[in-house]
Amino acid sequence: MTATELERAAALAGLSASVHWQEVTGSTNADAVALALDGAPEWTLVGAGHQTTGRGRLGRTWLDRPGGSIITSLVLRPQLHAGRLGLLTLLAGAAWAEAATDATGLEVRCKWPNDLMLDDRKVGGLLAESSVEADEVRWVVIGSGVNLADPDVEGSTGLGEIDPVPLLGGFLQRFAQGYAMPSPAFDDAVVGRWSTISATLGRRVTAVAADGVRRRGTAVAIDRSGRLVVETAEGPVAVSSDEIEHLR
Repeated sequence: MTATELERAAALAGLSASVHWQEVTGSTNADAVALALDGAPEWTLVGAGHQTTGRGRLGRTWLDRPGGSIITSLVLRPQLHAGRLGLLTLLAGAAWAEAATDATGLEVRCKWPNDLMLDDRKVGGLLAESSVEADEVRWVVIGSGVNLADPDVEGSTGLGEIDPVPLLGGFLQRFAQGYAMPSPAFDDAVVGRWSTISATLGRRVTAVAADGVRRRGTAVAIDRSGRLVVETAEGPVAVSSDEIEHLR
């Protein structure tokens, strides 16, 4: 993408907050967090052509081919209880999958909690960061990385050579529409929307907790706070931070 394309995508979605672009940056999320701390308004959009220290969930590294991905971060200031912030990642994932499917005709789906999948290969991912004080959410940054070119990373792929402007604009528009829905309808709407395009629900999975405990079962539902419910031999378990492995 370019700075002009980033601005055009924001305009397609009707967003009026400031747009920040760099050809190369360490991390768009780090840039957006700095802006949020400095008081940047909601919908501030940060983009880059390449990240040198891109990050993923659970401390992973996000690798991109320079100029071959859509890399953005969005500043939000939601009126949500801290316990429901996981729903924002699911909403962003659903909005990206819908926009990518519409733009390419390919079936892009969501793996819980933050991956975008194409034919069992990762085509994109999200990373949410937030500031919470006494259960009051001050800001949230939603970072997105979506591959257009194949990044030549095992298990990953790209969407192909498509115009990034309507793709990003479509994501922003879909996300903004869902984000504007008032509570409590918001919770059910996000869960229903994500579940419709899930690559995880109905599958046998292994949930790996931070302490290494592994639980195997079938992913059966998303609860109203965004947790994945896994039906195990010992009964249903709702997980919020586990690593989920799809089993064949």
